[in-house]
Amino acid sequence: MSNPTYAKVLEGAKLARDNQVDIILGVGGGSVMDCCKAVSLAARYEGDIWDAFWANPGVIEVEPLPLGVIVTVAGTGSECNGGAVITNEEKKIKTGRDYPKLNPAFALMDPTYTYSVPVKQMVSGGFDILSHIMETYFSEPNEDNVSDDIMEALMKSVIRNLRASIQNPKDYTARSNLMWDSTMAENRVIKMGKKCDFQCHNVEHQLGAYTNCNHGCGLAVLHPVYYRHIYKEGLPKFLRFATNVWGIARENRTDEELALAGIQALADFIREIGLPTTLQELGLRDESMLKEIADSCGISAGSYKKMTHEEILEIFRECLK
Repeated sequence: MSNPTYAKVLEGAKLARDNQVDIILGVGGGSVMDCCKAVSLAARYEGDIWDAFWANPGVIEVEPLPLGVIVTVAGTGSECNGGAVITNEEKKIKTGRDYPKLNPAFALMDPTYTYSVPVKQMVSGGFDILSHIMETYFSEPNEDNVSDDIMEALMKSVIRNLRASIQNPKDYTARSNLMWDSTMAENRVIKMGKKCDFQCHNVEHQLGAYTNCNHGCGLAVLHPVYYRHIYKEGLPKFLRFATNVWGIARENRTDEELALAGIQALADFIREIGLPTTLQELGLRDESMLKEIADSCGISAGSYKKMTHEEILEIFRECLK
């Protein structure tokens, strides 16, 4: 399933216990890997693992079942961290935790295994890579730092190789680069010294909890609108983004105009690669749901501008059509 559920985790944990499983092998993309991580922990834990791990994160004094992964979709970077995003359908909460003991013992990454993935799913995963990098990039510090330099190179790589992979889905070099971009985005290296702003992921997770929408597609709808809400507070970084990632010349633009040009370049790229740009395209047509979803969203402490649930609702309304 595209959004693994807590019920599915418990089902897998029972299967592992009943069959005295020695190792779990996760073959697939981020959802498969995340679900397998959760199963590996739940199979060894006596009690309510949702309450102990996802709802109230802390140290779990059990050793998870050993886990190995074979990656077939480049996107989440789940192969190189202990993160597991799970949806509790009963509580309408989609959230993730990163627990180092859940790091896979090994990850086999062969770009040819990604060839058979439908182009839409490949593009969605590729945008998720870009989203992970942007959410770390658009946060303090603003001073010159190595993490931001690495991220600018990675963002340009994702954009370049996603375009190449759309043109030729069996371009081995492009698919290989996307797979490595995904790993670099989430192996914790680029987060060194960064506050990190996961507001878009927080909001999209709740959209997914209520609508089961595709993760990368949801992020594509949200990012440009969210950035237009925060760019003034993070102006120096948005100027770098426009200039260093998209190659936009200043010409006669003011700082705000240049920053907005970079956000528009991102929006244009989303359209170019065929991802949705409205919530209606995701299948969300019931406006009455928006306030409940907005009120359920977590607030990121790392954002340049601290969101409120009222502003998140405003973003939803701007994304609707």
